[in-house]
Order: sequence, then C-alpha cells, then structure tokens
Amino acid sequence: MRLLTGAAAGRPFATTLGGDDSLMQRPMDRLVEPLAALGATVETADGGLPPVTTGGGGLVGATATIELPSAQVRSAFQLAAVQGDGSATIDGPSGFRDHTERWLESFGLGERLDGAAFRIDPGPIPAVEYDIPSDPSSAAYLWASAAIIEGAQIVTPDVSLNPGRLGFLSILEQMGAEVHGEVTGAIHGDPTGVVSVTGNGLRGVEVSGATAAAAIDELPLVGVLGAYAEGVTVVTEAAELRVKESDRINSTVEMIQALGGAAEEGDDGFTVIGTGFLESGTVDAAGDHRIAMAAGVAATDARGPVTIDGASAAAVSWPTFYDTLEAVWSSQSMDQEV
Repeated sequence: MRLLTGAAAGRPFATTLGGDDSLMQRPMDRLVEPLAALGATVETADGGLPPVTTGGGGLVGATATIELPSAQVRSAFQLAAVQGDGSATIDGPSGFRDHTERWLESFGLGERLDGAAFRIDPGPIPAVEYDIPSDPSSAAYLWASAAIIEGAQIVTPDVSLNPGRLGFLSILEQMGAEVHGEVTGAIHGDPTGVVSVTGNGLRGVEVSGATAAAAIDELPLVGVLGAYAEGVTVVTEAAELRVKESDRINSTVEMIQALGGAAEEGDDGFTVIGTGFLESGTVDAAGDHRIAMAAGVAATDARGPVTIDGASAAAVSWPTFYDTLEAVWSSQSMDQEV
C-alpha cells in the first residue's frame, strides 16, 4: 500500500487506498512528511492508519531524510519523485533493501550518492519484460527448516541476493548453520544466485542494529531457531515488529511458549532461551502470514503434532506454503532443491 501511495501521489486525480484487516493496521503517517516535501497531499485516517488518500499531481524536486531504514518509504518517495518536475533526493539510515534504487539506476532515472543518499531523476519507467527472481524472504522458511535439523540441506536456485536481503543468512551462519551462496547473474543491477543451507547444530546469538533491520521480516524465524538452539537468543532494536500484520514481538513469543519453549518480550524485541527442541501445541497465527509460516517451520522437528489456528494466513504471501514444506521434508534423504 505504501508503494501504491507513492505512485498515486503524482497522478492528477485523488486516489484512496485501503486493504484487508492486517493492512488497515499498518502505519501510513510515515509517508506524509517525505511525500509532502515533493508537494503531494497525503491524508490518513485517525492514528495515521489507512485508508490513505493522495494525488493531485504537480510534484516538484525536493530533498527528504527519513528516520527509519525503510525500503517501503524510500520506494514510495522514489515512485512519486519520478513524476515530479526536477530531481529529488532521499536519505536516511542504512540497512534497507535497495531493489527500487538499483532498478531506477539501471533505467537512467537515478544515481547512488554518498552513504545512503539516492538521487531520483524524473521520467517514465520503461515498459519492459521483467524477470523476477525468487524471494529470499520466502526462501528463508525453507532455509530455517533445514537449519533446525542436523544434516538436512536445502538448495534454492535463482534467488535474489540483494545485499539488503542477506541479513537472515548472516544470522543463520552466526547460529552455526552451513551457508553457501554464489552469485550467478543479475537483473537490472540486482544480483541473483544459488543458496544452500545445511543444518549443523544451532547456538544462541544476539541480533540488533543493521542486522535486525536487514532481517526484519524473518525475525519470528530467528525466534524459532533460538528455541532449537543451545544458549540464549536476544533480538533488540526491532520495535518495527510491533506494527506489522500483528505485533510480531508478542505473537513470536506466544508462538514459542505455546510449543513449550521459553521466551519473553522486550520493549523492542524478544529473548528466547534455547532448549534444543519444541513440543506439540496449538499456535495462534494472529492473522499474520509470517507467524503462520514460522509455526509451520517450528512443526517440522517438534516432538509432537502442531496445530496452527489461522494457518490460512500463509496464503497472503505463499498460497502453497504448507504443500511445499511437506513435499520438501517427505524425502527421507532430507536433501532437496526447490
């Protein structure tokens, strides 16, 4: 919705955007200031929530600095700025996923400046045939399912290896999994390649700062891995988790506790005390596709059956997730390419 808001900001008519129940809880007020710098009008509902209305055209070049390393906010600004009258610049903390910027640069519509600053030059985005690589945020669930079972291996070809998408692989490596990646190509400046993950026993880690930002969508999986690890796993500086499809700090902790694990909430993260195993139980997906899928991964090596209330939430991002997970681990060899 944030990207669509940016794209709609430059249109000569008003557009109102809403979504399903989970999207209607996502904060949109963080778009107001950067888009207003371009001359856009952005109106939200009470509390900065959707529906959001924007449009009217007449955008101008401007400079905006944002406080969060948010690829969505940056991309919304960029998709509006290409419709403006004059170049614009966006800056802010590093640690974001820069797919949009790499593609704009490949089209001659922008240039990377010092640090995290990026200049956007106005112009039409060309109509071409796009080849989209596999999504590392989805592949992460398969990588994690291999990591929790010693000797198991998953190989994922043709996956995006954008540097901003490698935070979870870095965490897996720190936790003791064997991770191998090879760049085999690129799409509009965005590297792609093959990744293999082999389970080799797990240990607790501390995740914060740029690493937490780079793995923000995969942090519920880090909680699951922490439960199967030896030692303590601590995630901090991840308050953004509270404003996802669910409060993912709360729902991650409740998921682990429901399966007999030891976990507790912090203000901006969570702590998991690893026992090396999880038990059977019932998990509330809280209407969140990432919690539903993380619970599915937790079930692959649990000591008993796991029931996921609201399991259908996984279809938001991966309609065949459970079929794929079951097909992968139905092999006795536990050595799969997907």
